[in-house]
Amino acid sequence: MKNKLIDLNNHLFAQIERLSDEAVTGEALKEEMARSKAVAQIASQIVANGRLALDAQKLSPELPIGRRLPQMLENTNG
Repeated sequence: MKNKLIDLNNHLFAQIERLSDEAVTGEALKEEMARSKAVAQIASQIVANGRLALDAQKLSPELPIGRRLPQMLENTNG
Protein backbone atom coordinates (compact mmCIF):
# COMPACT_ATOMS: atom_id res chain seq x y z
CA MET A 1 0.00 0.00 0.00
CA LYS A 2 1.30 3.42 -0.94
CA ASN A 3 0.30 6.20 1.41
CA LYS A 4 -0.25 9.71 0.14
CA LEU A 5 -0.41 13.07 1.90
CA ILE A 6 -4.20 12.99 1.62
CA ASP A 7 -4.10 9.85 3.78
CA LEU A 8 -2.11 11.76 6.40
CA ASN A 9 -4.68 14.54 6.25
CA ASN A 10 -7.49 12.03 6.81
CA HIS A 11 -5.66 10.43 9.77
CA LEU A 12 -5.10 13.82 11.38
CA PHE A 13 -8.75 14.80 11.07
CA ALA A 14 -9.83 11.40 12.41
CA GLN A 15 -7.56 11.96 15.40
CA ILE A 16 -9.13 15.38 15.99
CA GLU A 17 -12.56 13.73 15.93
CA ARG A 18 -11.46 11.16 18.52
CA LEU A 19 -10.10 13.92 20.76
CA SER A 20 -13.33 15.91 20.33
CA ASP A 21 -15.50 13.00 21.47
CA GLU A 22 -16.85 14.20 24.81
CA ALA A 23 -17.68 10.63 25.79
CA VAL A 24 -13.95 9.86 25.99
CA THR A 25 -12.78 10.78 29.49
CA GLY A 26 -10.31 9.82 32.17
CA GLU A 27 -7.71 7.21 31.30
CA ALA A 28 -9.10 6.70 27.79
CA LEU A 29 -8.69 10.43 27.13
CA LYS A 30 -5.11 10.34 28.42
CA GLU A 31 -4.36 7.42 26.09
CA GLU A 32 -5.94 9.27 23.16
CA MET A 33 -3.90 12.37 23.96
CA ALA A 34 -0.70 10.31 24.00
CA ARG A 35 -1.68 8.75 20.68
CA SER A 36 -2.36 12.22 19.27
CA LYS A 37 1.08 13.41 20.33
CA ALA A 38 2.72 10.45 18.59
CA VAL A 39 0.63 10.97 15.44
CA ALA A 40 1.53 14.67 15.40
CA GLN A 41 5.25 13.92 15.73
CA ILE A 42 5.16 11.41 12.89
CA ALA A 43 3.06 13.76 10.76
CA SER A 44 5.63 16.52 11.28
CA GLN A 45 8.37 14.24 10.01
CA ILE A 46 6.32 13.23 6.97
CA VAL A 47 5.66 16.88 6.15
CA ALA A 48 9.35 17.76 6.61
CA ASN A 49 10.33 14.91 4.31
CA GLY A 50 7.85 16.12 1.69
CA ARG A 51 9.18 19.67 2.02
CA LEU A 52 12.74 18.40 1.48
CA ALA A 53 11.70 16.54 -1.67
CA LEU A 54 9.85 19.62 -2.96
CA ASP A 55 12.82 21.90 -2.25
CA ALA A 56 15.12 19.46 -4.04
CA GLN A 57 12.79 19.40 -7.03
CA LYS A 58 12.80 23.20 -7.16
CA LEU A 59 16.61 23.26 -7.11
CA SER A 60 17.14 20.48 -9.66
CA PRO A 61 17.20 22.83 -12.70
CA GLU A 62 20.19 24.59 -11.13
CA LEU A 63 22.31 21.42 -10.99
CA PRO A 64 25.30 21.35 -13.33
CA ILE A 65 24.83 19.31 -16.50
CA GLY A 66 25.33 15.62 -15.80
CA ARG A 67 24.58 15.95 -12.08
CA ARG A 68 21.46 14.46 -10.56
CA LEU A 69 19.64 14.65 -7.29
CA PRO A 70 20.25 11.80 -4.87
CA GLN A 71 17.84 8.99 -5.77
CA MET A 72 15.87 9.36 -2.53
CA LEU A 73 15.01 12.95 -3.53
CA GLU A 74 14.03 12.29 -7.13
CA ASN A 75 10.39 12.32 -8.16
CA THR A 76 10.00 8.89 -9.73
CA ASN A 77 6.19 8.89 -9.73
CA GLY A 78 5.98 10.93 -12.93
